Amino acid sequence: MLIYGAGGHAKVIISCILANQISIDSIFDDNPDRKEIYGMKVAGFYDPAVFSDQKLIISIGDNLIRRKISGQIKHAFGIIIHPSCIVDKSVKIREGTVVLHNAVIQADSTIGRHVIINTSVSVDHDCIIGDFVHLAPGVILSGNVCVEENTLIGVGSIIAPGLTVGKNCFVTAGSVVTHNIPDGVIVRGNPARIISRHA
Repeated sequence: MLIYGAGGHAKVIISCILANQISIDSIFDDNPDRKEIYGMKVAGFYDPAVFSDQKLIISIGDNLIRRKISGQIKHAFGIIIHPSCIVDKSVKIREGTVVLHNAVIQADSTIGRHVIINTSVSVDHDCIIGDFVHLAPGVILSGNVCVEENTLIGVGSIIAPGLTVGKNCFVTAGSVVTHNIPDGVIVRGNPARIISRHA
């Protein structure tokens, strides 16, 4: 397995990969000051010729940066699920996605490409998670929730059943969403309210 990115989020990805007893063959990062992470050497800039037969995970938390980099990668993308997770056999997970420690994904949910299901997230039945979404630690999605692409659901937030959170949104930490959220907004509070729109 290969990793692109050697920041803090990469440490969790490395932990997840190693817990699956998968070897890490190379770690790429565009920052020349990053020489080592988690006791492993950082190889430097991405090189499509290195271990070209191996799959790669983009270990960067920012949704838009992860999306941009994904279009530049020549390697195939992997999927990593920590052994502590509970993922129903009916769940569909697409390439590049990581499901981190103690997460639960229930029946008939669909997870898009390059999604981060972070530590102790709960995704209930029939949820649809779009590409390049990040569900931060402790997020709870009730049944039949749709989170559209590029959206970040902040730490410990709760989304009530049957709701849609639009594209390019930011639900701030600890929010409780009780109504549909349109595209491109920042929401906060309990109940969550729109506080601004993205530029």
